[in-house]
Amino acid sequence: MLKKILLVLVALVLVFVLVVALQPSEFHVERSVTVDAPASKVFGEVNDFHKWEAWSPWAKLDPNAKVNFEGPEAGEGTAMSWAGNSEVGAGKMTLVESRPDELVKIKIDFTEPFEGTSGAQFDFKPEGDKTDVTWSMNDDHNFLEKAMCLIMNGKKMVGEQMEQGLTKLKQVSESQS
Repeated sequence: MLKKILLVLVALVLVFVLVVALQPSEFHVERSVTVDAPASKVFGEVNDFHKWEAWSPWAKLDPNAKVNFEGPEAGEGTAMSWAGNSEVGAGKMTLVESRPDELVKIKIDFTEPFEGTSGAQFDFKPEGDKTDVTWSMNDDHNFLEKAMCLIMNGKKMVGEQMEQGLTKLKQVSESQS
């Protein structure tokens, strides 16, 4: 009887390992919103990390997180590091490419609770007096990260946070235009 239970447990572990191994290594999440404001306004909110507190979905998870800024006020080379509670962890974002009213690319280095590097991108597409904004995140996951993403439904969780951030970015941008 004990032998059968052990065999079933081993089989379940092997199935889980196989399912995780077959998951794609590439992690991509993308969300979009149309903002009733010019691209220059929305771009300005994203291109300056000092303004992220007003709309970032992660700012409200730990209002007491320590945040430090480095480099220029905005645009390429600006960086923001943070250290907070277990929900936000610690890390650093560096703006690596900035094309006015068109694109912002960010490198994200996580240090806690896990070490890793991701990329984020904001694309801005003017449509008359409105702007279509697309926020995407990309990462390559190792086996452990794929397992965690599978267990925690990482794409859904990150996607929901991005939707919250885009909704808030829309509100902030529209209220000031």
